[in-house]
Amino acid sequence: MPNPNIQGFIFDLDGVLTDTAELHYLAWQKLADEESIPFNHQANEGLRGVSRRASLMHIIGDRPYSEAQIEEMMERKNRYYVESIQNMTPKDLLPGAIALLDELRQAGIKIGIGSASKNARTVIERLGIADKVDAIADGYSVEQPKPAPDLFLYAAKQLGLEPEQCVVVEDAGAGVDAALAAGMWAVGLGPAERVGAAHVVLPSLEGFKWADLKAKLSNIARQKHSETSN
Repeated sequence: MPNPNIQGFIFDLDGVLTDTAELHYLAWQKLADEESIPFNHQANEGLRGVSRRASLMHIIGDRPYSEAQIEEMMERKNRYYVESIQNMTPKDLLPGAIALLDELRQAGIKIGIGSASKNARTVIERLGIADKVDAIADGYSVEQPKPAPDLFLYAAKQLGLEPEQCVVVEDAGAGVDAALAAGMWAVGLGPAERVGAAHVVLPSLEGFKWADLKAKLSNIARQKHSETSN
């Protein structure tokens, strides 16, 4: 496959197109304060790309809580988060996001969202990008979370594409692993120690051009092709 035939892009939402991570952090911080549990930005780093229940267990550690209390705390945190996303606007899109979405649309590339969040649709609406998105895979779409490939495979199916025709853009290690497990091209945003397994690693979407990426992926594909045909 010297030249990858890329027809679709699947974007993670949180940390890629918009930074809801800070809103999640503030919601967890509010909950932790109410429960008198120490929590800060540093502790929050360990929650990137992690499910709501796993995040809560990480925060409460070995403190004894009943299942009913855990359920209530997850609900409470989600309520705080959902309240905060009602105030989002297109200004909350990260730099470079809208330029890339527009460039991809003009190139005839299909666009999907692959987010574990159950609030993904609300966020997409608030950001004003619903008309630029062809398919949404969210927390209601599949059973198995990332690093399982299910969410991205579901998104590709919704786009009517094969996995190898898709590029996934992710900012979490688990998301990059999920993209690779799905047999897709992976672009990692952020430090290499977090997303270094991706085919291409970039600091952010700012200044990110589809033509540049296409050239990079073609080079990688050619290298792979020559390695396997030698």
